[in-house]
Amino acid sequence: MRKTVSPLVRIFVFIIAIIYFFPIFWLILTGFKQEVDVVNLTLFFNPTLDQYKLIFSGGLAKFLLNSLFITFTATLLAMVVGTPASYGIVMMSRIKAGGDNIFFWFISTILLPPVCVVIPVFVVLNSMDILDNHWSLIFIYSAINIPIVIWMMRSFFKDIPIELIESARIDGASETTAFLKIVFPLARSGLSATILLLIIFIWNEFFFALNLTYYSASTLPVYVSTFMTQEGLFWAKMSAISTIAILPPIIIGWINQKQLIRGMTMGAIKG
Repeated sequence: MRKTVSPLVRIFVFIIAIIYFFPIFWLILTGFKQEVDVVNLTLFFNPTLDQYKLIFSGGLAKFLLNSLFITFTATLLAMVVGTPASYGIVMMSRIKAGGDNIFFWFISTILLPPVCVVIPVFVVLNSMDILDNHWSLIFIYSAINIPIVIWMMRSFFKDIPIELIESARIDGASETTAFLKIVFPLARSGLSATILLLIIFIWNEFFFALNLTYYSASTLPVYVSTFMTQEGLFWAKMSAISTIAILPPIIIGWINQKQLIRGMTMGAIKG
């Protein structure tokens, strides 16, 4: 029998939702203002598309396409490398004591601040003449996020009964076949949750994109920073760009919300 939610709880949840959504609402609203309306905190104004026309004429499409290509390619590469690695670590930990030590070594690499490696990475890329290159950022983002893939997917692989894999082996299936035909479908919810998390991380990455690109491979966050000048902050233009920037993750999250919620509750938040 379904439990009814009290009106007070509904009101409380509704208020919390409004509080969380209000900054996004204000961001979208500001994108339709003139700069003078933003500075004067005008509540009533005539909506305009001038800011969107200006940013698109200023080359927004190029930065947007760069972000889309780099984000989805780096996410795919990180998943292709990290998912089998995570499965291998889980299988090794079940067979051999201390197998989790490799897992913790991967996790420890996340603790390294990006500022510690940006100079040697810059020197290496500069010596190879591949600065301001899409593939340079793709490989860097993939390498950074592979430990996250291993960490996330480990929880899902550990929840899969080992008996299913052993039955497949008895029937003559190879490790690759067992992984693709049995493990992979069962971990589909975890894959969706991990992919969405990587997309958000890579899409919003700013530090490496700022320091390792000039123009050709610059991403959307770098383009947003160009409106922070000595003359001040162009809030209306930055709001218009930010509105466009948040749309892809929101759309992807909305489409995959069922898989994401199922994935997070099945194992991604377990220890």
